[in-house]
Amino acid sequence: MRINPKILIGLGLLLVFGYFLQDLVLGQDQYVARLQQQREAKNNAFRRPNSSPLSDELRQSFDSLKFYPPNRAFRLDAQLEHFPQRDTVEMPLTDGKSDKYLRWGRAKFIFEKQEYQLTLFLKADGKDTTLFVPFTDRTNGFGSYGGGRYLDAPLPAASDTEVLLDFNQAYSPYCAYSDAYACPVPPPDNRLKLQIEAGEKAYK
Repeated sequence: MRINPKILIGLGLLLVFGYFLQDLVLGQDQYVARLQQQREAKNNAFRRPNSSPLSDELRQSFDSLKFYPPNRAFRLDAQLEHFPQRDTVEMPLTDGKSDKYLRWGRAKFIFEKQEYQLTLFLKADGKDTTLFVPFTDRTNGFGSYGGGRYLDAPLPAASDTEVLLDFNQAYSPYCAYSDAYACPVPPPDNRLKLQIEAGEKAYK
């Protein structure tokens, strides 16, 4: 019995679509599962006296940090601009002192048809293996920590033209939990005029 070629083509397309849909769904599930594992690991670290920024009193009543729900729309492949000359800058700290960072590059991304950009920094001592992205956005003081949040980005190769900015991984500085810490203040060029409803929320 001969099978109509159109039926075979249709079945083939259906099979390909099924694999694509399965990969899309499972990929999303795996991403969310990894994110939840990371968040639970951070909660566990906050419960331990040797790895928690919380005072003993706060740690005794600590239950969990608060996070925005995972949102893939805030996981962005940004256009990367490598700075040919990476100047050393003094980034102000919350205690009035400063820390040395290299202005490593710039990331540009489109969100809801608007272009935004962030300066990427690298600790000047050369010990960090990730880029440091301190930023503020319009959730500060309304859903997230008022002083801004931080993001770590993988250190790109010299030939890379994109850098991953996953705002679901955005976190609050330690000075959000205790005045005993001094934290870098996000610079003016990293103040985003949009709401980043992703990552860590305000603790209180």
